[in-house]
Amino acid sequence: MSPGENLLADQAPTPYEALGGSAFFTELVANFYRRVAVDPILRPMYPDADLTEAERRLRLFLEQYWGGPQTYSDERGHPRLRLRHAPYQIDEAARDRWLELMAHAVHEQHLPQDLEDMLWEYLGSAAMSMQNA
Repeated sequence: MSPGENLLADQAPTPYEALGGSAFFTELVANFYRRVAVDPILRPMYPDADLTEAERRLRLFLEQYWGGPQTYSDERGHPRLRLRHAPYQIDEAARDRWLELMAHAVHEQHLPQDLEDMLWEYLGSAAMSMQNA
């Protein structure tokens, strides 16, 4: 093993890696959108009949945010989350439902508590900042 390889082996994993990489985010977001698809509060906010693209965008965004591939920015530019969500009326009920459905999806991942807390801290904060009504 070369000296450079030793340094890489000693580096802590990124949050993306610690959470489980692409497989983790794919499953998390699929579980979330499975619930959104039948939710009377959130489903009407999605104009497309098929949620596949919305699911893909959230997955790519979360992967990038947690240290994974930069595909989201490569394809869509800066995330600008509040601006992208501005056309939708996100009131307290919508925010709380998003949090509820995401909490179920996160819980299904059976993460170690420290990783679940880290993930949930961000998701809760992000949901609060998206409320615009």
